[in-house]
Amino acid sequence: MHIVWIAAAVMLSAAAAITVYRLLAGPTTLDRLVALDAFVAVSMCGIGTWAAFSLDSTVTYSLTALALISFVGSVSVARFRVPDRDPDERRAS
Repeated sequence: MHIVWIAAAVMLSAAAAITVYRLLAGPTTLDRLVALDAFVAVSMCGIGTWAAFSLDSTVTYSLTALALISFVGSVSVARFRVPDRDPDERRAS
């Protein structure tokens, strides 16, 4: 059974590394926002996996809080976001 937990940890770590790369290298703010949402989802999966592994249900409250904060943050950023401009357009104006 430990092989399953190790495989889950490796896959979650790889997913987190890929999303952090996209978060840092994203060319637009929307790419970064999607990467941040994906990173929060991967973090929530990691917390849920840890809760299942350790048989400790006290960490599940953090899942609810993280989901609510992530949703409100994503909606507010999407609502009040300033459109990205191309560097060539900045020089023309």
